[in-house]
Amino acid sequence: MLEAPSFVKKQILFAFLNQGDKLTFQNDNVVIRDAENKIRHQSTCYRLFALYVVGHTTLTTGLIQRAAKFGFSIIFLTGGFRIYHRISSRHEGNTLLHRMQYQYTSLDLARHILSNKIRSQRTVLHGQREKSPALKAAIRLLDEYLHQLPTHDDLNALMGVEGAAARIYFPNHFNDIPWTRRQPRVKADWINSLLDIGYTILFTFIESLLEIYGFDLYCGVMHKEFYMRKSLVCDLVEPFRPLIDQQIKKSIHLRQFQEKDFTVINHSYQLEWKHSPRYSQILLQAILKRREEIFKYIQSYYRAFMRQKPISQYPIFEIEKE
Repeated sequence: MLEAPSFVKKQILFAFLNQGDKLTFQNDNVVIRDAENKIRHQSTCYRLFALYVVGHTTLTTGLIQRAAKFGFSIIFLTGGFRIYHRISSRHEGNTLLHRMQYQYTSLDLARHILSNKIRSQRTVLHGQREKSPALKAAIRLLDEYLHQLPTHDDLNALMGVEGAAARIYFPNHFNDIPWTRRQPRVKADWINSLLDIGYTILFTFIESLLEIYGFDLYCGVMHKEFYMRKSLVCDLVEPFRPLIDQQIKKSIHLRQFQEKDFTVINHSYQLEWKHSPRYSQILLQAILKRREEIFKYIQSYYRAFMRQKPISQYPIFEIEKE
């Protein structure tokens, strides 16, 4: 099973493919060839953790065999960063873990994850240099929500606290940027589209880590089970979302991200194809800067769950102030 020292040496490759490009392998390297069969890029399979394929291509069976041999996943995304297929390299047959997942009914882990998320949101807001009265009031409200979590014995009530915290957090985080509100997957404006792109990259990263241990990704502890929804990934992505929020705000201030890079199609903001590699690289780096800590969080979560440790011994992710 992959350990932290080996994981930090692994690479994540984003392949943005043009018409006629194809993915293949050569001497245990992933190779991208253009329509004229010239090599555009190659990376060794030995160091690969995940391969993201954005755009249309042909894929050789040899590459699929290498993914299984070297243990990396291949994730396919549309130009709008919507995942439409995944070839996973997962740890199969962990039946004891699955049995324990199906038998788990407590709300302790849901509270723990939500508390971690709201604490991360509070840290992000507290990191702002200029604290207006409105911002100070928002931080106090998040503190109140944290105190409320242990008092709720109903999942709907816990999710209600999460929603209330989000309605406080987002407008105060993006308080110097013209923006209305968070609308997941709607892409009603370029900020929502940016958040969706960043969260998608984060989601697939967490999913790949959970696959190392053989979790049933559809069996969550907080998000209710729903047909074809990877509820456990939805759960464990939560403490790390502010990493994306921080990077988006920072990149907007640095003018790395700009509204002019988006186009509106059927009232939906879509990032223009030519800008996709740059945007995804910036968002991915925000995750990779903390990848060892994220890896250890998932590893510790697995070990604590398997050993049925008390909730106080489950991991907590500490986000850094900007």
